[in-house]
Amino acid sequence: MAARLIESLATTEPLADLFSDQSVLQAMLDFESALARAEARVGVIPQSAANAIRKAAKAETFDIANLAVATLRAGTPGIALAKALTEKVRTMDADAACYVHWGATSQDVADTALVLLLKRAEPMLSGDLVRLTRALKKLSQDHRQTVMLGRTLMQPAPPITFGLKAAGWAASVQRSKANLDSAFAAALLLQLGGASGTLASLGKKGVDVARVLASELKLVFPEAPWHTQREALATLMCACGVLTGSLGKIARDISLLMQAEIAEVAEPGGNGRGGSSTMPHKRNPIGCTLTLAAAQRVPGLVACFLSAMVQEHERGVGGWQAEWPTVGSIIQATGLAVASMVEVAEGLTVNASRMRSNIEATNGAIFAERVTMMLGAKLGRDVAHKILQGALKKSTKQKRHLSEVLAKIPEIANHLDRTALRRLESPEQYLGSAEVFRKALLSPKPKTIKKKEQ
Repeated sequence: MAARLIESLATTEPLADLFSDQSVLQAMLDFESALARAEARVGVIPQSAANAIRKAAKAETFDIANLAVATLRAGTPGIALAKALTEKVRTMDADAACYVHWGATSQDVADTALVLLLKRAEPMLSGDLVRLTRALKKLSQDHRQTVMLGRTLMQPAPPITFGLKAAGWAASVQRSKANLDSAFAAALLLQLGGASGTLASLGKKGVDVARVLASELKLVFPEAPWHTQREALATLMCACGVLTGSLGKIARDISLLMQAEIAEVAEPGGNGRGGSSTMPHKRNPIGCTLTLAAAQRVPGLVACFLSAMVQEHERGVGGWQAEWPTVGSIIQATGLAVASMVEVAEGLTVNASRMRSNIEATNGAIFAERVTMMLGAKLGRDVAHKILQGALKKSTKQKRHLSEVLAKIPEIANHLDRTALRRLESPEQYLGSAEVFRKALLSPKPKTIKKKEQ
């Protein structure tokens, strides 16, 4: 990974390498080389010219710093690249130099290079998402009977299982991955349109060249060039936004459960992970922190991409020029979030005894709903609710178990004895359909949408 301190908390090493200067430059050169090969195969340019262009298209032989300066002056990387590549080819074969970038426009280079980078990024994200889903499913299965507090509005609520919570996390990741896979499939499109998106410069062979070029680069051949039609990329960016939001939700839950006052789970630590520069006792939720940082940044970046979709006529002014850094940042932030949560999920420590003790610390207050429902049929729901409110106030004030307070209330004692009241406070007996929902989340059935008959 290149030494980029300011971006060290915004990407992973593989993605940093993918979006490095040399990798981006090579993607552009791969387009130019493949274009020349496709044109030679169709008979538009000599094979000797394609051979010379292919030999010259090596990123390590270019001065990237000079290219960056020239790109800023030109307003697009394609112009600077075409000039530099032409000069490189000229030193090898003067006759071949005139065929560099033949019939293409600068946006063709930029868009296709970006798509090639996305094509390489897809398996990186997909592989980590598979690992994350597997780890979350294992947590769910291992802790399907581990009871814990449900929490609503950050306050104790009736019990759930940690297995159900982890299943919810896993299902959200699975849904987001399905959306991401679909978005990638739709976005990996060749861009070759020439000056106005008609390939007029290639005459009647334009479409043939484009088809062969798509095959060379293993990209989808689109119906037509998409210079100012950016919805495929926008959909992919939105899918990254939704995925990162789902990961942020998991990270938020885990970081809250890691608080010392809660102490129900813990991220893996060691090797400089999770420590403090001043407080040796701390075990910080670093994986969650990185994921939450990504979840903070990505929505704004997605909004930036969406706002850049409003592009003028056949070539945008500023819209697509805004996309390269935006897309690069979104993909890298998403990849970091996924990789961070993989590390967290695969090494997460679950403290089942602490989960139970936190339930017990409520003195049975979280089972007030259960008592209310049981007595409601006998006393009326409103009456039962009022009795429970009074009992809860007394339980809290006197720091006594709710069942003890309820046992001394005549209206309740007439229907539930002390033993029955104690049984009401067993978390395992008040889980409802938690296990049914857990299994359903881990084995989702494909949804079919039926059209209404007219």
